[in-house]
Amino acid sequence: MNKNKKIPLFLSLILYLIFFLPVNDWNIKTQAIAALIIIQMMWIGRVFPLAHSSLLFMLLLSFHFFTYEETLAYFSSEVVWLLFATFIISHAFIETGLASRISLTVLKISGGSGRALLLISFLLIMVLAILIPSNVGKGNLIASVLDRLLKNVRNVNRVENLGKALFIGISYLTAISGALVATGASSTIYTFELFTSIHSDLNYITWILYFVPPVLLFTTLLWLLFIFKLPPEKIDRKKMKDLIGEELDELGLLSPAEKKVVFIMGLTLLLWATQPLHGFSIPLVGLLGAVLTVTPWIGVWKWEQAKASVDWDMMLFFASTLMVSGMLIKTETIASIADSFISLISFQSPFLVILLLIISTALLRIMFVNILGFLTIMIPFAIEIGETLEGYSPFITAMVVFLVGIPGFFLITQSPVHLISYSFGYFSDRDLLRIGLPSFSLWVLTIVGAVLLYWPYVVSH
Repeated sequence: MNKNKKIPLFLSLILYLIFFLPVNDWNIKTQAIAALIIIQMMWIGRVFPLAHSSLLFMLLLSFHFFTYEETLAYFSSEVVWLLFATFIISHAFIETGLASRISLTVLKISGGSGRALLLISFLLIMVLAILIPSNVGKGNLIASVLDRLLKNVRNVNRVENLGKALFIGISYLTAISGALVATGASSTIYTFELFTSIHSDLNYITWILYFVPPVLLFTTLLWLLFIFKLPPEKIDRKKMKDLIGEELDELGLLSPAEKKVVFIMGLTLLLWATQPLHGFSIPLVGLLGAVLTVTPWIGVWKWEQAKASVDWDMMLFFASTLMVSGMLIKTETIASIADSFISLISFQSPFLVILLLIISTALLRIMFVNILGFLTIMIPFAIEIGETLEGYSPFITAMVVFLVGIPGFFLITQSPVHLISYSFGYFSDRDLLRIGLPSFSLWVLTIVGAVLLYWPYVVSH
């Protein structure tokens, strides 16, 4: 074990000995904060694999906060099995080649224009967010397709600015696009579960109503910013169109497996969208779609292949994030922290509190690589703030923190997708930081605009 891992491990052990040995009599809230610090150090410091750390946290909770049965109940949560289902459905979509076909078909709409290619690529990320509930999966797919195209065009054209804009845009919008639908990313699935506890009418369609307009507005503003700051070079439009055409020709006609995936995903999305009519939950419909992919005659692969697509470590980690929230809520730790925060700023206007919440979330997000781990702290905190904030519902304050918290604008280490897009070599860490400040400013303005002009109306109606 290297030194960087030994330090958080040593600190975690010290905290455990101080706060959890029976010789000391600490109150439950203090112990909850200690447990939170321990697990965050374990996750952020990558002391052990995420699943290993999650199992240790499970033991800590079972011995000191919940019964073992209560801890295990988090693994049977609907939202955990929704994550399981989305792993299988999205990998079936990618493995059959349908994802690449759709990506190239959408990119073909650009007609070979650099500016149009930039905008179409951004919109493609939005489309894939509906079909691939994995930020890493989306980022990897789009980056690979664009890299093949740019490498061929680079032989006859300079594409320095276009490459920077495309791959930095992927870094930003892959995470943000995950907010478009309730199943858009693991962090969104987790957040959707928390939001249903404070908004009884929340479903697949109402989620789209709340989040699509601000995300699409920001996507447009980001495109305009990149055109101004990183104007795309003029490229050989015919060559670009030919390259996309050649890639599509290599895929050939739509295969039987692709047609089956179209049917399965279409049925799943239809049932998700009509959930208020038939009453079957989103996780149940997701499991139906996953099972169909491995069903003889209807499916596209065998169970042995499908189970290999499930990130079982992420399943354990995901369940443990639910445990963190449960611990903070059950012990009333989050409520106490929120009360302290409110008492410090009680003399401020409610809108100013929202701005402080945005700034503090953005600053804390710089330190957190793992979005899920970050949201386990911030979403319950935002809900508690909203409970005491005059003029703003807990749902609105929670939506603010969720949107501010999902992207990372400044550092390559803020997201796995940043690392993926950076690895292709089209931009430097300095490029990301330089474009990050104006991009972040536009994102904050978009969220503030939603708070003032959009969400209060649609949430109440």
